[in-house]
Amino acid sequence: MFNKIVSIFKVNIIACNPKREEQTTPPLEALVDTGFELTWLPADVLLKIGVTPRRKRAFHTATQQAIERDVGYVILRANGYETADEVVFAEPGDMTLLGVRTLEGFGVMVDNISHRFVATTTLAA
Repeated sequence: MFNKIVSIFKVNIIACNPKREEQTTPPLEALVDTGFELTWLPADVLLKIGVTPRRKRAFHTATQQAIERDVGYVILRANGYETADEVVFAEPGDMTLLGVRTLEGFGVMVDNISHRFVATTTLAA
């Protein structure tokens, strides 16, 4: 049986409104989890900086419960890296997560031993 290696640790992340980059969240402690695709940030914090939902997406929880959440676009910054990404508007009770798509946008891999980001080179076609 194949076991997927998942690295989990926390970082502070800042989200910026892509239309008004001066509108930013305070640093938010997010769980870096390479087992999650998308980044999840509190909806109330995103709305406060003027980020609006663009559409809804369906998800399944670890307990296989079907849920639906709004998603929108932000600029994300953490540990000196920056990317534009789609984020989930997390509701109360949801975790604040930094997903693998954001890590790919940062151009980093996760060092599973020291729990830090390591810059990578992007392969060209």
